[in-house]
Amino acid sequence: MFRSPITRWILGVLVFVAALGFLRLKPWHHRSVKEMLSGSQRAREELKVGYLPVTCHLTCPVTDFATRTSPTNRFEAQRFTDFPTVVESVKGGRLDATFMIAPLAMKLREQGVPVKIVYLGHRDGSTVIVRKDLPAQSLRDLRGKTFAIPSKYSNQYLVIRKLMDDQGVKPDEIRFVELPPPDMPGALAARAIDAYFVGEPHAAKAELDGSGRVLYHAKDIWPHFISCVLVVTEKLIHDRPEVVRDLVRGIAESGEWADGHRLEAAKVVAPYFRQDEKVVRYVLTQPPDRVSYRMLTPTDEDLQKINDMAVKVGILERPIAMRDLIDRQFIPADIRPLNIDAGN
Repeated sequence: MFRSPITRWILGVLVFVAALGFLRLKPWHHRSVKEMLSGSQRAREELKVGYLPVTCHLTCPVTDFATRTSPTNRFEAQRFTDFPTVVESVKGGRLDATFMIAPLAMKLREQGVPVKIVYLGHRDGSTVIVRKDLPAQSLRDLRGKTFAIPSKYSNQYLVIRKLMDDQGVKPDEIRFVELPPPDMPGALAARAIDAYFVGEPHAAKAELDGSGRVLYHAKDIWPHFISCVLVVTEKLIHDRPEVVRDLVRGIAESGEWADGHRLEAAKVVAPYFRQDEKVVRYVLTQPPDRVSYRMLTPTDEDLQKINDMAVKVGILERPIAMRDLIDRQFIPADIRPLNIDAGN
């Protein structure tokens, strides 16, 4: 049997190939196909999250910092300087998660852009600044002046419009201009504008350099003021729900950490904001309740109030149903501070 040299040679080659395949599989490692698949599924996922360099968005760079070495999900903070560019990035499909002003998120929803609010960015943390040389003591004293806002879709604009109603100031008695937040302190110092209302640290910067002074803190006008929210696309929710869940948890736990570690938080975010650390530190500590990163679950009551104001001033054409706007399924029941080493 198998006396032919050619037959024996062929069989030998086959045995050799089989042995080589056996050694390559290494069955003694007992790794199943299911285990190999789950290993590939555990590969680190990355998601860009938009933000502006304002303390209303502080939890975004903190989460970026915390996930730089994460073996699971990496949330990369993508810096913008204005909201129109953020909107175009969302509409163009280049950005699936971002912080933005709440009325703008509502406007996108009204326009049919499939986005959901999944968390808040902050409470309070915006300030009305006037030129240091102006004697203004109220909004009435700014009649005829130029007042900068981040956007007509901002909560800052809604709050000022409410104050105007309260103080008997007519809509055409103040000239509103839209400016990117980083440009506002310089415009005030150059006297191109007379006042502005913006998220920190762009108010504190004028306060510290002596060109401006505080007229109102947001918390004095509207307690627990909200300007910015975390928005994600419905596509991201459908395609990568676990990534959305991890993002919301990261933002929530970043806020809990930042609220209790304000000096360390200033150190972490100053490079992201491209601001002097002492300016961010000032915002987070003077006074300590100038901005808060707790109680950030979006409620129907909070957002309905914004929605109603936006309809009243003509930003929105009609009310937005809260069930279409908010998705709270990803908010963790137990929020603990992240374990972050900010270094020395």
